[in-house]
Amino acid sequence: MATLGMHRDFLLEFAALEKPVQKRVFEVFEKFAAATHAGLHLEKLTHQKDPRLRTIRITDFWRGVVLKAESGGSYLLLKVLPHDKANDWAAKHRASVNEATQGIEIRNDVALERATAGLRALAAEEPSRLFPASEYPDKVLRSLGVDEEILPIIRLIPDEDHLEALHKVLPEQQYDVLLGLATGMKPEAIDRELVQAYARTAAQAPAAGDGDELGTAMARSRGRVALVSGPVELQGILERPFDAWRVFLHPSQYRVAYHESYAGPARVTGGPGTGKTVVALHRAYHLARRLPADAPDGCVLLTTYTKDLAAELERCLGLLVKEEDVRARIRVVNVDALANEVVRAQRGGTPLKLVFDQKEITARWARIARRLGIDFADVFLDQEWRQIILAQSLTAPEEYLKAPRSGRGTALPPLKRLQVWRAVSAFEEQLRQAGEWTFLQVCAEAARILDDRKDRPYRHVVVDEAQDLHPAQWRFLRALVAPGPDDLFLAGDTYQRIYGNRVSLRSLGVQVVGRSHRLRINYRTTQEILAWSSSLLTGEEPDDMDGGDETLAGYRSTMHGERPTTTGHATKPEEIEALVARVRDWTGSGVEAEDIGVAVRFIQLGRDIAQALERAGIAACVLGAGRGGPGVRIGTMHRMKGLEFRCVAVAGVSDGTVPMKSAVTSVEVDAQQHQQDMNSELSLLFVACTRAREALRVSWHGAPSPFLAPVTNPHR
Repeated sequence: MATLGMHRDFLLEFAALEKPVQKRVFEVFEKFAAATHAGLHLEKLTHQKDPRLRTIRITDFWRGVVLKAESGGSYLLLKVLPHDKANDWAAKHRASVNEATQGIEIRNDVALERATAGLRALAAEEPSRLFPASEYPDKVLRSLGVDEEILPIIRLIPDEDHLEALHKVLPEQQYDVLLGLATGMKPEAIDRELVQAYARTAAQAPAAGDGDELGTAMARSRGRVALVSGPVELQGILERPFDAWRVFLHPSQYRVAYHESYAGPARVTGGPGTGKTVVALHRAYHLARRLPADAPDGCVLLTTYTKDLAAELERCLGLLVKEEDVRARIRVVNVDALANEVVRAQRGGTPLKLVFDQKEITARWARIARRLGIDFADVFLDQEWRQIILAQSLTAPEEYLKAPRSGRGTALPPLKRLQVWRAVSAFEEQLRQAGEWTFLQVCAEAARILDDRKDRPYRHVVVDEAQDLHPAQWRFLRALVAPGPDDLFLAGDTYQRIYGNRVSLRSLGVQVVGRSHRLRINYRTTQEILAWSSSLLTGEEPDDMDGGDETLAGYRSTMHGERPTTTGHATKPEEIEALVARVRDWTGSGVEAEDIGVAVRFIQLGRDIAQALERAGIAACVLGAGRGGPGVRIGTMHRMKGLEFRCVAVAGVSDGTVPMKSAVTSVEVDAQQHQQDMNSELSLLFVACTRAREALRVSWHGAPSPFLAPVTNPHR
């Protein structure tokens, strides 16, 4: 039976084609998907490295490159290029099967020959080696899938820069292995996280039959090749080429998302762009799909920190899940809204009066401190209440006197603690008298209500952006589902923690030991943007929410592009004018306005930028301003979390703005909290920069943020 495969690179390049060409591509290849292509002419070239590579006419200017099985009816769509480039590409490349993973690989034989000659010449002058045989024996590299033809080249590479120069030349799976080794991963970790993930996929994939080796290899190439069952599926994929995450799950993602069953809570972590949210979406789909037919609607919860992120999850779930009955079993709502719903239901539906203005909350603490005559800063009291008392669910002064205060830098002897407790009691009494609640109090009350019940409202709970949740929210989540197999599934990254909440999962009844997985390959951001953004985090080593340290070792991207640009200006109007010019350049090069994001620390700067764009004839939409519509997306760094764009401008990264002074506790109040707040502000900038897929521009007016010191030239 004929099998049509679509290589991931084909889809990503297809996305850049003009609409008429895209339409013609579909018209040609739908015949392959429908197995009605017999009359189409696949042209075989002379003097080519692989006789199975053929080209096919799309238009007078464009040709497709197809890999045709020697026996059997399998075809793999590889490229759509201008006529001469398509022929040149097909002549130079060759397909092979990786010995370790059994998946299909594409290599550029001509470029490999040239690179080998250049490296041999360099080796005579440069004695250093990135992969010496003494450290990486042939046997070890072969076990990781590096083949005999590539080994001699590998031995000549002097450093990581030369390895990265071979990115487009080496077979992709072998390059992934070598880059992992070069960036600090141990061979055992690469074997476990990459090679074995592919090997398990290969073992599960059925053989194509009839001696169709290409069909079998494509089935074993999850993450790089998608098998298309027919014209309808082909059209569905080609209509949304940027949503490749729906069909191209890397084996390391697939094995986590579609693991048959976890014995208890499970977790996936990873840097920005590694697909944690993708895994969470697929996991929710897997859990809902395997439920019995009589399972009630909404019994699988997919939740996250904010309403905006929940809305994005809802949108993505609609793209992924097409079966109406399965989709009905998944409910998407953010944590605070769900907790509010539980408490309101308990109170007969009476709306809760919520206090969420942080300035007003801080002012109340200041007034209480003055009235009680205690020498504590308002910010300190608020943080002590949230990070210690609410976090540990303390209800009496005796409990507070004994409570550990890890993460808080100011020591408090018993007398001082009692003074704090007096202030907390006064603050909470004020709220009670006014009938007011904070979000964290609502979560704590919702957890208490559920703990008093035998039945829990959900069968499975999937949590995205888990690193930003407070312990009170975790207690609520724990109470939503009975302990047992597949009760909780968590996705998060503490390098992206922007709200300062510190938790110990095990202390909250969420045991993920032995069921925790880390993703290391970035599928969203180019290596240049990734390396630039990661360099901002030099020296930061966040916890992993479970008693260990997080790491970016082995974190890397599969894509390359232009380096990010940084630019300073004397005044705000000059910065905005230059930003508008850059946005005009992006739209002029074919980037849709909706694929451009502008991140700012203060929303007022965002409004000023929106007005300037609209005066220049460029539509703009300020996120969260109560109006939707087309145009460049502009939002605060907080609001950009969870979103992604082809091009991103991060504006106003000036000294005094990033970090924002009011968001950072002074050293005099609490030195340890000061550092944690600085780390949160740094993570916020990191998150904003890693929203970009292809282009990143960072600007400021006046003096640049001190966070930019590692990546800017002071003489620029």
